[in-house]
Amino acid sequence: MENVRNLTPAPAPTSGIIACGVYTAGRRIADIPIEEAGEWAKKTGHVVWIGLLEPDRNLLLRVQAQFHLHELAIEDAEHPHQRPKIEQYGDALFIVARTAQLIDGRVTFGETHLFVGSGYIVSVRHGPSTSYAAVRQHWESCPHSLAKGEDFVLYAILDFIVDNYMPVLEQIEDEVEVIEDRVLLKPMTGPDIERLYMLRRDLLRLRNAALPLVEVCRRLTSADLPQIHTAMHPLFRDVTDHIRTVQEKIDSLREVLAFAFEASLLVGQSQETAISKKLASWAAILAVPTAFAGIYGMNFSDMPELKMEYGYPVVLATIALICSFLYWRFRKNGWL
Repeated sequence: MENVRNLTPAPAPTSGIIACGVYTAGRRIADIPIEEAGEWAKKTGHVVWIGLLEPDRNLLLRVQAQFHLHELAIEDAEHPHQRPKIEQYGDALFIVARTAQLIDGRVTFGETHLFVGSGYIVSVRHGPSTSYAAVRQHWESCPHSLAKGEDFVLYAILDFIVDNYMPVLEQIEDEVEVIEDRVLLKPMTGPDIERLYMLRRDLLRLRNAALPLVEVCRRLTSADLPQIHTAMHPLFRDVTDHIRTVQEKIDSLREVLAFAFEASLLVGQSQETAISKKLASWAAILAVPTAFAGIYGMNFSDMPELKMEYGYPVVLATIALICSFLYWRFRKNGWL
């Protein structure tokens, strides 16, 4: 099954009704007002597909009246920040999925609430989310697939949501590769560490948004949901595979970022050790003339060798010889 992915987020249209159409045999036959949606959904072989963007309560109540949606589901759809889940209210399903986009270097999340019942599907978008116009346009060009009904539309939307996690991960992966290449050259600065921490936290949030959809898809492939035809089960299992791929990529990127941080610490410690060795080496070398100067700088009248004719050059030569030996030895050991 061909997947749809919109790599460039479309500008968000005005809040409210984005689309309200009727389909039969996979073809769009009419755009209708909300008040006619219920009657069209009752007609055999017809599917009403409604798309809403951040609707107010009045609009949700209009939709509720047409399909007799449960009040609790309407309350959830009115107030976002729900955990991804699937609920069954009578003969209707209510599904929550989290969407993700990368905005100004941060992963920003939105929500999609889906109502699915006999002859209708309603999508309610909140927050940052790629428009589902691409899904609608793509599958309208494949009426044979769209004719499978509202459960196929549900699959198409969930698959689109999961596939759009990948562009976010790909952009993060590009940044992670840059961090990997840079970390071995020099230790991380404060802003670098802060950015690495933010990336790991965003990846964890993305994982928490994507992984619950595995349970949603598992429920959708169970026999206790009459709204989902058995023929659709392989498609929802395919969505589960995509989620697992997203999970593996997230885990891999988080591990790379953890290794990058550890590598940065090791590089920093290595450079500090090298500096410490250099300082210790020069301190040892400078200790030699300091010791001689300290000894012969003491004001005692009966110190030996003070009256030697060649005492001064002998001392200088001895100092030079010892310092040269120490320099050669430290350089051989890689300290200098």
